[in-house]
Parts: sequence; structure tokens; C-alpha cells
Amino acid sequence: MSLTEPVDHAFNMRLISQSDQGGRADGIQVMVENGFAYVGHLFSGGFSVVDVRDPRNPKPAGFHPAPPNTWNVHLQVADNLLLVIHGKDVFADAAFADEASYYKAAAGSALGTVAPKAERDWDAGLAVYDISTPGHPRRIGFMPVSGGIHRIWFTGGRWAYVSALLDGYTDFIFMTVDMSEPANPREAGRYALPGMHQAAGETPSWPPSRKYGLHHAIVSGDIAWGAWRDAGLVVMDVADRASPQLITHVNWSPPFQGGTHNCLPLTERGLLVVLDEAVLDDYEDGLKNIWIFDVKNPANPLPLSTLCAPADAPYPTKGAHYGPHNLHENRPGSFVSDTLIFSTWQNAGVRVHDISDATQPREVGALVPAPPRQMMDKRPGKKPIIQSCDIFVAADGLIYVTDYNAGLSIMEYQG
Repeated sequence: MSLTEPVDHAFNMRLISQSDQGGRADGIQVMVENGFAYVGHLFSGGFSVVDVRDPRNPKPAGFHPAPPNTWNVHLQVADNLLLVIHGKDVFADAAFADEASYYKAAAGSALGTVAPKAERDWDAGLAVYDISTPGHPRRIGFMPVSGGIHRIWFTGGRWAYVSALLDGYTDFIFMTVDMSEPANPREAGRYALPGMHQAAGETPSWPPSRKYGLHHAIVSGDIAWGAWRDAGLVVMDVADRASPQLITHVNWSPPFQGGTHNCLPLTERGLLVVLDEAVLDDYEDGLKNIWIFDVKNPANPLPLSTLCAPADAPYPTKGAHYGPHNLHENRPGSFVSDTLIFSTWQNAGVRVHDISDATQPREVGALVPAPPRQMMDKRPGKKPIIQSCDIFVAADGLIYVTDYNAGLSIMEYQG
């Protein structure tokens, strides 16, 4: 079903179309390749394919269910391969109906991997699909990971990089994956912050309420830029993929609020764009920033500025999540820019910033879609408020944005 609603706010942007993704209007990560969008679901238990060859009329092209109690929230597309995470469907568990119970605790403790249980009721690992026939994923491989995977970075070639939850660790760590045989992906190396490997006798130096775990890393050349949630930025040397080494660890929480989610290197300019994610309703976790760092010396990141927050409406009091969630990550083959930054701000929709002057970023585009027609999120207290989630900008400039409840929006920047 293709729907286009009036938008709540637009500046230098226009909405082209929307899709309810075949009635499964919840979306997390989106990738677009060869005219098809691949969308991971937050509540529907699987992933969907949407035919976007005509972006004004997107059409559902298939749903691929996950195993019981498992979600496929994140995925990556490259080299005619689709990589899909398998992890515990956290928000289907009554214990996590209040999001704070997940975001204010170590994943290993919350999901039972610090002291492993005899049996688990979810599927955990990395699934690999052949998509050489566009829009028709065919599963060809799987790599088990004891506690599951949260997110992947894969742009083709031999190496993928995942955030992995392993038995005996407090939370998600960095893992390199050898994809030389796509039907048989295998771990090559790993890195964890000191204190995370409790099964080896390490003791965390941070409070139990601090979430010291890798969301994911973006790899440029031989450097992995890791977004380590409440632990901030972790920069790793991956020249030897079997033995990643720490370059530096920088944390600004406290005094700021933590939740680091994306670390986007702009290599030619020696800059790093770092997004801290807002994860709680009603502004409970306060102001979250998108930072710009000078990383000409990767061992000494220097903060330059933050992107200006939306000022066209009182979003902190609008309800639901307000604040940054995701960046377009300049993947090879997509739209790549070191001056335009595309980001999602949940109840404040999509924002485009010009960082030609990295010390004085300017908002140059915005689009806030209309409220969702239906609620896929059945957790208590959730309201029908837009929650723009993930963003992918294709090489032709079209912008694909997911929402927890409002489906897939296709839009265009006109600045």
C-alpha cells in the first residue's frame, strides 16, 4: 500500500511517497540496492523487501519472517549479498516494556550472557542471503554468535564488522568477520574494552546502570570508529583484522548524556561526525548531540562543534522520543558527501546540515512526516507520534527513511 500524507513541516525538502511495507509499517535499518529497499523490522519479527524502482509508487515485494523471539532489526547490502542480524527480540519481552530497563543495564546481564543459561529461546548470529536476483533474498549461510548481533558494517569484499554479544562478556563487543566464503562467515578477531570480559576475571570500572557496549563501528581504511554507547568513542586499529588494537578511547559522558550510536569518518577532511542517540520518551534522557570532531590525529580527537538542534517547533515537549537517532553513513555506492550530513531526529523528523564550516554547522533542510496512521508499537503508553528512525540516501539523491510505526518514506532534498 502506497500512501502520501501531508507533512507537519518541510524546509528545502519534499515528500515523494510512503509505503506501509505490506502492512508491516515498523522499520529500523533500511538499505537500497538495485531498485529494492530492504527493511529490518522492530516489532514484526523479520525483514521486508520493497520495490522502489518507481519511487513514487513503492510496492511490497516480500516479507521474510525471523525465528521465534528473534528480531532482524539491522542489515547490510553489498556484493549481491544481504547480511541480516539475529538477536533477541527485546521489545517483545515483557521485562523490557519499559525501555529504560534495557538502556540502563548491561546487555549481558539483561539477556543472560554474562552467566549463560542452558537454553535460550531466540536465534543468535549472522545470516547471509544471496540477492543476485534483486528483491529475492535466498539464504546461503549463517554464523552463530552465542548472544546475538546488534549491527553490521559491510561494504563488500572480504571483511564485515559486527557488534557481537558473546557468552562471558558484559555487553556487545567489536568483532571482525571473514566473508571470503559468504556461505561460511567466520570470526577473525575481536576487541573489548578492559573490564568487559567478566568470564576471564575482568571487573567493570563503570556503574551497572551505564551501558558500556558497542552499538557498531564504521571502518575506513585500517581504522574502526566505534560508537560504544555510554562509553563514547572507541578508535581501533584493524590493519591486522585478526587482532584489533585500541588507538584511543574518548568519553564525554558524564557530563553529557551518552548513548553514542554512530561515528562517521569524513576521511578527506580529517573530521568525524558522532551521534549520541536519544532512547527514552518525553525527553527523559535529556539533550543528545551530534558532534563534529577533528580527527586528523586519530589518537587525539578534538571537539569542534555540535549540529544545531531543530528550532521550528517545541519538540522536547512533543512526546515520544526526541533527539538524534541515525546518520546516513556515506556507504560506497550511495550518496557520499563530506559537507552535507543527513540525520533522523525521531519526533523532529529528518534534518540536513551543511558542515562546510565544521565550526558553524547550518541546518539547510528538514522534513517532519505526518503522524502514523496505525501503531505497530503495542507497548504501554506509546503515542501516535512520528519517530523517524533510520536513513539511507541513494546515489541519485533520493532519501529513504524508516519509522517505528509510519512505514517507509521516500523524500528529496531540494537545497
